[in-house]
Amino acid sequence: MMILTKNKPMIVSMGPHHPSMHGVLRLIVTLDGEDVLDCEPVLGYLHRGMEKIAENRTIVQYLPYVTRWDYLATMFTEAITVNAPEKLTNIQVPKRASYIRIIMLELSRIASHLLWLGPFMADIGAQTPFFYIFREREMIYDLFESATGMRMMHNYFRIGGVAVDLPYGWIDKCLDFCDYFLPKINEYERLITNNPIFLKRVEGIGIITREEAINWGLSGPMLRASGVQWDLRKVDHYECYDELDWKIQWQKEGDSLARYLVRIGEMKESIKIIQQALKAIPGGPFENLEARRLSQGKNSEWNLFEYQFISKKNLHQLLNYQNKSIMLE
Repeated sequence: MMILTKNKPMIVSMGPHHPSMHGVLRLIVTLDGEDVLDCEPVLGYLHRGMEKIAENRTIVQYLPYVTRWDYLATMFTEAITVNAPEKLTNIQVPKRASYIRIIMLELSRIASHLLWLGPFMADIGAQTPFFYIFREREMIYDLFESATGMRMMHNYFRIGGVAVDLPYGWIDKCLDFCDYFLPKINEYERLITNNPIFLKRVEGIGIITREEAINWGLSGPMLRASGVQWDLRKVDHYECYDELDWKIQWQKEGDSLARYLVRIGEMKESIKIIQQALKAIPGGPFENLEARRLSQGKNSEWNLFEYQFISKKNLHQLLNYQNKSIMLE
């Protein structure tokens, strides 16, 4: 004899969590057994009081916080944090420092797009690209580590420049990476772009119109994939981007395929920008020291040996100096 029972739908609170990372999303799910009847997403769990923390921190103390805003593209959060006071106080950034910043920003853009591409492909059923992107991304992190001392949370940008100059041989290694990576993007495209299964799952899916993208305040590839040719590198004219030859990548369809194509195109343009910057990077200082003594004058502690030499040099540079000193003795 079978006893039939009828239960009321169950409401389950999932989160706050993220599908693959830490908590920024809550889902209120209504279940009938194993069937999902309703799902209400609740946003707004990302705020961590960063503005309040900044009230009693200096810029140098605050930069380690901002690198954690977007740990996939940390150089960008550092850039906006130092660009604002530079504009407010009219601090001129040395040309070499500006070129270094551009190189770091574009490497960060590639690393971010790669970590978008791998999980995106895995979500629609293709696992192979997920392993490919980590292979290339690790090479970028090796470059970051050798220049900044950190693989992810770099704390590299400073008001008026960058923390340290590029180490010996870094430019050649970065050029080697560019020569290696550009054919890899073509390999991604041969594997993915015209794959009929891939096209079935992304073409015409998740369409965001131009008007919706603008009204919703979208930015980056999401905005440019909906037919809006808006790129802050062209609009705000920051750093030395105007001195380099590159184009805005955009599509007009507004679907998942368009967003994929924009990011693939941007990785190619980033390599183009990096190669130009590496070949044209000038000599000179990597930091405007006036930024360190905005109100303290020439007797500022930032002019002392302990800061100007020891605290701003990485271990590799200090060891080279010690070796040279021993040889001279």
